[in-house]
Amino acid sequence: MTAISLFLWICLGITVQLVVYLSIRFWNNRIKYKAFWDSTEKISSFPLNTNSTLQSLTTTGEAWTEFKTFMVERKIVENSEESICSFYLAPNNGEPLRHFLPGQFLIFRLQVPTKSGDLEQTIRCYSLSDAPNTDYYRVTIKRLPMSLGSDRTAGRSSNYFHDHVTVGSILEFRAPTGNFHIDKSNCPVILVAGGIGITPLLSMLNWSLANQADREIWLFYGARNGREIIMASHLEALALNHKNFHLKFCFSKPLPEDAHAFRAFHTGRVEYRLFPTQSPSEPFHFYICGPATMIQELVTELENHKVPQAQIHFEAFGPASIQRQEKQSLVTKAINATKGSGIVVNFINSDKELSWSPTANNLLEFAELNNIPIHSGCRSGSCGSCQTRVLSGEIEYSQSPNFDPEPGTCLPCVCRPKTNVTIEA
Repeated sequence: MTAISLFLWICLGITVQLVVYLSIRFWNNRIKYKAFWDSTEKISSFPLNTNSTLQSLTTTGEAWTEFKTFMVERKIVENSEESICSFYLAPNNGEPLRHFLPGQFLIFRLQVPTKSGDLEQTIRCYSLSDAPNTDYYRVTIKRLPMSLGSDRTAGRSSNYFHDHVTVGSILEFRAPTGNFHIDKSNCPVILVAGGIGITPLLSMLNWSLANQADREIWLFYGARNGREIIMASHLEALALNHKNFHLKFCFSKPLPEDAHAFRAFHTGRVEYRLFPTQSPSEPFHFYICGPATMIQELVTELENHKVPQAQIHFEAFGPASIQRQEKQSLVTKAINATKGSGIVVNFINSDKELSWSPTANNLLEFAELNNIPIHSGCRSGSCGSCQTRVLSGEIEYSQSPNFDPEPGTCLPCVCRPKTNVTIEA
């Protein structure tokens, strides 16, 4: 064998070893990459940038369906009238937090005292009011007035939080959920809040400014006056430090001191004419939260100005049914179709058989109008408190519920009878 031949054989051997080594490295890295991608994808498709705190949320905490216990670490009064408080919640057992999408809410199971001194289980939903982080969940709750002598009012749960929940209290709630959350794109955004409807928008705003440095964001915050505004100094500091964030307070009944206390405010309610002009190349997305009347007016006005429905996102606080123009004609047709249909709802436990009233928004409302008790919580298809067994007949949903009802049951708060139905209520 010549020297040249020997040299070539040596080169070939080295090449083969190199190919084998690189192939093994490539295969191992591929397996690791695939495992990392799969684990991240299973937990969330939520877009996160280079922010390390938010990145860690993709690998900590799994969703849970049962109620878990959390401890109140802090309770902060947010306004001078002491009618709004923030509660900071940490896992009671030290487990990592489940991440959430900015704008989502928690479903609480509370044991609320009654006039008789007993405890009554109550289900209520409260929006998360801060961006996702690894340390706590925060909810910000406004005390609602209670009717004197009444055990059953909308304000029972909020008053329970204010009067009975303190630092060290243990609370139960389900994993964050909800379809009202900000999208991952960089399109410009207009956030509109009415009163305590600011809470999910605070979550959206804090996350966006921390993770989408170039995204154009406008916030229109409506209230009667400056005393009802929460976290004003935080919001104004964000507006000063982020050129892409534009803040406008809208006071329907401003106080004399408001002119000096707030840098930018408008006298009057939030209206379409206040919004910036849209660019065809970069259309705004609207996220609206507050009283149903405010949302209905703004949604109708936006649609009248040809804003596509895909760009209008909203969540009403409390029982609400927001009609969109595209669906109004369908709803009218459905009501007309059932006027002479003779649909009968049989509430078997209450021994009542009633002709369905097509003007009722849903079965829950229809039951309450006829003094038939059905336990309820969120009234929006999210908590499952009103889940009721359907013994016969068909129902249809006015909106897709967040809570997945068990087979053979329905959520009366968001459904109507399609045929004669018999339900356990």
